[in-house]
Amino acid sequence: MTVLAVQELTVSLDRTPVLRGVTCAAATGGWLALIGPNGAGKSTLVRATAGLVPYGGAIMLDGVDIAALRVRDRARLIAYVPQEPVLPPDMTVAEYVLLGRTRTSATWVALAGGERKRVVLARARPGPAGAAARRADLLPGHRPPAAGPGLGRRTAPDRGPDRAVHLHDLTTAGQYADDLVLLHQGRIEAAGPAASMLTEDRIARVYAAHVAVRTDPDGGTVATPVRRPAGSG
Repeated sequence: MTVLAVQELTVSLDRTPVLRGVTCAAATGGWLALIGPNGAGKSTLVRATAGLVPYGGAIMLDGVDIAALRVRDRARLIAYVPQEPVLPPDMTVAEYVLLGRTRTSATWVALAGGERKRVVLARARPGPAGAAARRADLLPGHRPPAAGPGLGRRTAPDRGPDRAVHLHDLTTAGQYADDLVLLHQGRIEAAGPAASMLTEDRIARVYAAHVAVRTDPDGGTVATPVRRPAGSG
Protein backbone atom coordinates (compact mmCIF):
# COMPACT_ATOMS: atom_id res chain seq x y z
CA MET A 1 0.00 0.00 0.00
CA THR A 2 1.30 3.45 -0.93
CA VAL A 3 1.23 5.95 1.94
CA LEU A 4 3.21 8.83 0.37
CA ALA A 5 2.57 9.91 -3.20
CA VAL A 6 4.26 12.93 -4.77
CA GLN A 7 2.54 14.01 -7.96
CA GLU A 8 4.00 16.39 -10.55
CA LEU A 9 5.83 18.36 -7.87
CA THR A 10 7.39 21.65 -8.88
CA VAL A 11 9.39 23.97 -6.63
CA SER A 12 11.06 27.28 -7.41
CA LEU A 13 13.34 29.06 -4.96
CA ASP A 14 14.15 32.73 -5.57
CA ARG A 15 12.36 32.32 -8.92
CA THR A 16 14.78 29.57 -9.94
CA PRO A 17 13.21 26.18 -10.78
CA VAL A 18 14.60 23.50 -8.47
CA LEU A 19 12.16 20.62 -8.99
CA ARG A 20 10.35 19.98 -12.27
CA GLY A 21 7.42 17.58 -12.44
CA VAL A 22 8.67 15.08 -9.84
CA THR A 23 6.39 12.06 -9.29
CA CYS A 24 7.30 9.27 -6.85
CA ALA A 25 5.80 7.18 -4.06
CA ALA A 26 6.77 5.36 -0.85
CA ALA A 27 5.05 2.17 0.30
CA THR A 28 3.78 1.61 3.84
CA GLY A 29 6.59 0.86 6.26
CA GLY A 30 9.24 1.37 3.60
CA TRP A 31 12.38 3.39 3.04
CA LEU A 32 12.43 5.62 -0.01
CA ALA A 33 15.96 7.00 -0.56
CA LEU A 34 16.51 10.13 -2.61
CA ILE A 35 19.90 10.08 -4.29
CA GLY A 36 21.60 12.32 -6.80
CA PRO A 37 24.54 14.71 -7.18
CA ASN A 38 24.78 18.01 -5.34
CA GLY A 39 22.13 20.46 -6.49
CA ALA A 40 19.84 17.75 -7.85
CA GLY A 41 16.95 18.84 -5.60
CA LYS A 42 17.04 16.16 -2.89
CA SER A 43 16.85 18.49 0.11
CA THR A 44 14.16 20.57 -1.55
CA LEU A 45 12.01 17.48 -2.16
CA VAL A 46 12.39 16.40 1.47
CA ARG A 47 11.48 19.87 2.70
CA ALA A 48 8.47 20.02 0.39
CA THR A 49 7.10 16.73 1.78
CA ALA A 50 7.35 18.28 5.23
CA GLY A 51 5.46 21.38 4.06
CA LEU A 52 8.45 23.66 4.60
CA VAL A 53 8.65 25.19 1.12
CA PRO A 54 5.90 26.30 -1.27
CA TYR A 55 5.30 23.95 -4.18
CA GLY A 56 3.07 23.13 -7.09
CA GLY A 57 1.53 19.74 -7.73
CA ALA A 58 0.31 17.48 -4.94
CA ILE A 59 1.73 15.57 -1.99
CA MET A 60 -0.65 12.88 -0.78
CA LEU A 61 -0.41 11.10 2.55
CA ASP A 62 -2.74 8.11 2.92
CA GLY A 63 -4.76 9.55 0.05
CA VAL A 64 -5.13 12.97 1.66
CA ASP A 65 -3.53 16.06 0.13
CA ILE A 66 -1.31 17.52 2.88
CA ALA A 67 -2.07 21.02 1.60
CA ALA A 68 -5.63 20.53 2.87
CA LEU A 69 -4.48 19.70 6.40
CA ARG A 70 -4.15 22.18 9.22
CA VAL A 71 -0.55 22.82 10.27
CA ARG A 72 -1.14 21.09 13.59
CA ASP A 73 -2.64 17.99 11.97
CA ARG A 74 0.15 17.81 9.42
CA ALA A 75 2.76 18.02 12.18
CA ARG A 76 1.20 14.98 13.85
CA LEU A 77 1.54 12.93 10.67
CA ILE A 78 4.90 14.11 9.36
CA ALA A 79 8.06 14.36 11.48
CA TYR A 80 10.89 16.17 9.71
CA VAL A 81 14.46 15.34 10.75
CA PRO A 82 16.77 18.23 9.76
CA GLN A 83 20.40 17.66 8.85
CA GLU A 84 21.67 20.15 11.45
CA PRO A 85 19.05 20.69 14.19
CA VAL A 86 19.33 23.93 16.14
CA LEU A 87 18.13 23.95 19.74
CA PRO A 88 18.75 26.06 22.87
CA PRO A 89 22.08 24.96 24.39
CA ASP A 90 20.61 24.51 27.90
CA MET A 91 17.83 22.17 26.77
CA THR A 92 18.15 18.66 28.17
CA VAL A 93 17.68 15.52 26.15
CA ALA A 94 14.62 14.66 28.24
CA GLU A 95 13.08 18.07 27.60
CA TYR A 96 13.65 17.77 23.86
CA VAL A 97 12.54 14.23 23.32
CA LEU A 98 9.73 14.42 25.90
CA LEU A 99 10.11 10.74 26.59
CA GLY A 100 9.80 8.88 29.87
CA ARG A 101 12.21 6.22 28.69
CA THR A 102 15.38 8.30 29.21
CA ARG A 103 16.60 9.52 32.58
CA THR A 104 19.60 11.41 31.29
CA SER A 105 19.95 15.07 32.19
CA ALA A 106 22.64 15.68 29.57
CA THR A 107 22.31 19.04 27.87
CA TRP A 108 22.30 19.53 24.10
CA VAL A 109 25.86 21.02 24.06
CA ALA A 110 27.19 17.95 25.84
CA LEU A 111 26.29 15.63 22.98
CA ALA A 112 28.43 14.71 20.00
CA GLY A 113 27.03 15.31 16.52
CA GLY A 114 25.97 11.71 16.03
CA GLU A 115 24.29 11.64 19.45
CA ARG A 116 22.34 14.78 18.63
CA LYS A 117 21.00 13.18 15.46
CA ARG A 118 19.93 10.11 17.43
CA VAL A 119 18.01 12.32 19.85
CA VAL A 120 16.25 14.09 16.97
CA LEU A 121 15.39 10.73 15.45
CA ALA A 122 14.16 9.42 18.82
CA ARG A 123 11.80 12.38 19.10
CA ALA A 124 10.38 11.71 15.65
CA ARG A 125 10.13 7.94 15.37
CA PRO A 126 8.00 5.46 17.36
CA GLY A 127 9.48 3.82 20.41
CA PRO A 128 8.59 0.66 22.33
CA ALA A 129 5.24 0.51 24.11
CA GLY A 130 4.14 3.86 22.72
CA ALA A 131 7.08 5.67 24.30
CA ALA A 132 7.57 8.21 21.53
CA ALA A 133 6.55 11.78 22.03
CA ARG A 134 5.29 11.76 18.45
CA ARG A 135 4.11 8.84 16.37
CA ALA A 136 4.40 10.17 12.85
CA ASP A 137 3.32 8.21 9.80
CA LEU A 138 5.98 9.79 7.59
CA LEU A 139 9.57 10.59 8.52
CA PRO A 140 11.28 12.70 5.85
CA GLY A 141 14.81 13.84 6.51
CA HIS A 142 18.47 13.44 5.83
CA ARG A 143 20.79 10.48 6.26
CA PRO A 144 20.01 8.41 9.38
CA PRO A 145 22.75 8.76 12.05
CA ALA A 146 23.69 5.08 11.90
CA ALA A 147 22.59 1.88 10.26
CA GLY A 148 21.96 -0.33 13.25
CA PRO A 149 19.11 -2.26 14.86
CA GLY A 150 15.85 -0.42 14.36
CA LEU A 151 17.21 1.57 11.44
CA GLY A 152 18.29 -0.96 8.84
CA ARG A 153 15.68 -2.63 6.70
CA ARG A 154 17.05 -6.10 7.29
CA THR A 155 17.50 -5.72 11.05
CA ALA A 156 14.34 -4.02 12.25
CA PRO A 157 11.47 -6.27 13.42
CA ASP A 158 9.17 -3.23 13.49
CA ARG A 159 9.75 -1.09 10.42
CA GLY A 160 8.08 1.90 12.03
CA PRO A 161 7.00 4.95 10.02
CA ASP A 162 7.52 5.39 6.29
CA ARG A 163 10.82 7.09 5.62
CA ALA A 164 11.78 9.39 2.77
CA VAL A 165 15.46 10.11 3.30
CA HIS A 166 18.03 12.07 1.35
CA LEU A 167 21.35 10.22 1.09
CA HIS A 168 24.74 11.07 -0.37
CA ASP A 169 26.19 7.62 0.32
CA LEU A 170 25.11 5.28 -2.47
CA THR A 171 26.15 2.18 -0.54
CA THR A 172 23.96 3.15 2.43
CA ALA A 173 21.08 3.67 0.01
CA GLY A 174 21.76 0.37 -1.69
CA GLN A 175 21.90 -1.59 1.54
CA TYR A 176 18.99 -0.12 3.51
CA ALA A 177 16.47 1.50 1.18
CA ASP A 178 13.59 -0.41 -0.37
CA ASP A 179 13.44 1.88 -3.39
CA LEU A 180 15.61 4.63 -4.76
CA VAL A 181 14.72 7.81 -6.62
CA LEU A 182 17.61 9.29 -8.57
CA LEU A 183 17.26 13.04 -9.03
CA HIS A 184 19.29 14.93 -11.61
CA GLN A 185 18.88 18.61 -12.45
CA GLY A 186 15.52 18.75 -10.66
CA ARG A 187 13.96 15.82 -12.48
CA ILE A 188 13.71 12.08 -11.83
CA GLU A 189 16.40 10.31 -13.80
CA ALA A 190 15.33 6.84 -12.70
CA ALA A 191 13.48 5.05 -9.88
CA GLY A 192 13.28 1.52 -8.57
CA PRO A 193 15.06 -1.09 -6.42
CA ALA A 194 18.76 -0.57 -5.72
CA ALA A 195 19.86 -3.64 -7.69
CA SER A 196 18.47 -2.18 -10.90
CA MET A 197 19.19 1.47 -10.08
CA LEU A 198 22.82 1.47 -9.01
CA THR A 199 24.63 0.50 -12.16
CA GLU A 200 28.17 1.51 -13.06
CA ASP A 201 27.08 3.15 -16.32
CA ARG A 202 24.30 5.20 -14.69
CA ILE A 203 26.50 6.40 -11.83
CA ALA A 204 29.26 7.37 -14.28
CA ARG A 205 26.79 9.35 -16.40
CA VAL A 206 24.95 11.19 -13.60
CA TYR A 207 27.69 11.60 -11.00
CA ALA A 208 30.68 11.72 -13.36
CA ALA A 209 32.26 9.15 -11.03
CA HIS A 210 33.63 5.68 -11.63
CA VAL A 211 32.55 2.91 -9.27
CA ALA A 212 32.48 -0.86 -9.03
CA VAL A 213 29.05 -2.24 -8.08
CA ARG A 214 28.60 -5.57 -6.32
CA THR A 215 26.03 -7.37 -4.17
CA ASP A 216 26.94 -8.03 -0.53
CA PRO A 217 26.12 -11.30 1.32
CA ASP A 218 22.91 -9.77 2.73
CA GLY A 219 21.65 -8.90 -0.71
CA GLY A 220 22.42 -5.18 -0.47
CA THR A 221 24.09 -3.23 -3.27
CA VAL A 222 27.56 -1.78 -2.68
CA ALA A 223 29.10 0.96 -4.84
CA THR A 224 32.87 1.38 -4.38
CA PRO A 225 34.83 4.22 -6.03
CA VAL A 226 37.58 3.04 -8.36
CA ARG A 227 40.54 4.93 -9.71
CA ARG A 228 40.86 4.97 -13.47
CA PRO A 229 44.32 4.34 -14.92
CA ALA A 230 46.22 7.47 -15.88
CA GLY A 231 45.59 8.47 -19.49
CA SER A 232 42.38 6.43 -19.76
CA GLY A 233 40.26 9.57 -20.32
